[in-house]
Amino acid sequence: MTAAGAAAPLVANSWVASSPKKSMNLLVLGGTAFLGPHFVRAAMARGHEVTLFNRGKTNPKMFRELEQLRGDRDKYELGSLKGRKWDAVVDTSGYVPGHVKAAAELLRDHVGYYQFISTISVYDPFREQPQTIDETAKVTTVTDEINDSVKTIRESFEHYGAMKARCEAAAEAAMPGRVVNIRPGLIVGPLDRSDRFTWWPVRMDRGGEVLVPGDRDHHSQFLDVRDLADWMLHCIEQKVVGVYNANGFHGLTMLSEVLGACKCATDKEVKLTGVSDEFLIANKVRPYMDLPLWLPPDLRRLIDNRRAIAAGMKFRPIADTVRDTLQWAKAERGDRPYRTGLKPDRERDLLKKWREQAGAGGTGR
Repeated sequence: MTAAGAAAPLVANSWVASSPKKSMNLLVLGGTAFLGPHFVRAAMARGHEVTLFNRGKTNPKMFRELEQLRGDRDKYELGSLKGRKWDAVVDTSGYVPGHVKAAAELLRDHVGYYQFISTISVYDPFREQPQTIDETAKVTTVTDEINDSVKTIRESFEHYGAMKARCEAAAEAAMPGRVVNIRPGLIVGPLDRSDRFTWWPVRMDRGGEVLVPGDRDHHSQFLDVRDLADWMLHCIEQKVVGVYNANGFHGLTMLSEVLGACKCATDKEVKLTGVSDEFLIANKVRPYMDLPLWLPPDLRRLIDNRRAIAAGMKFRPIADTVRDTLQWAKAERGDRPYRTGLKPDRERDLLKKWREQAGAGGTGR
């Protein structure tokens, strides 16, 4: 089954009203990878007309029923956008400030609204931020020399957060008062191939003894991609502008609660064995990579999402996200290696070491 027709629903349980006041003509820069398809399908379900602009290389068979304009932002090939008008543009593929500047300046007289998908990585380094980060927190930056030297998407990743912050500024400078800069945290759900969340429900579904972080005070934040897509559409329809953190949830959600939901999504026998942060650090378990969602205490921050909630952002139950992510992974991923998560041998070795230290009266440090 292809990603376009994935077993888990791409548009499901949408909280956006069924009929918009007015059908709009939307331009999506990107649109065929992870977030893009969810947004496009949500917009189509609402009766909006969608045009895609991309290179035609990522999932090229997707959305054949839509108008697709070709171009390459790395090469500043934007000619297919000239002389066209849209009600709004959604930029899911902006990583280089020069790319965003070029697109926004070309389109500013032909579109009424620019939506840029940024990231909470603009707040790096997190160690230097307050425990709760709202939209007024300081964003990371780079020198003008570095900024001017970055020409391609690949080059931007070395300064990811700073480049995204500059992209936000470029969009606002080109279309002042007509831009919404959305800063998502970890986006999860069907079609996510980063594995930064998917690994957990898949690992639980393998059954057996599972090593998990044992700190009961470890909170967790992420956002179902379909909730983000719905809220993006809501922002466009309501002309929401400004800067917003887009992350879950209402109040604190503990990592242990998330992992419990993952356990409950399978019918396999699962035993969760919690180990200490000190043990994980001492054994060089990599945050977010070897153990997805886990962060050592000095990196944990609460992303303040109250402004986005006040602007209409809503969340589906975490159990729904877990179920649909597992369903998609089992149908689509097959036996392909996961980018994150402990390998089975490493997990067994760590569990054995944890039990030996506990048996010897140790603390796991």
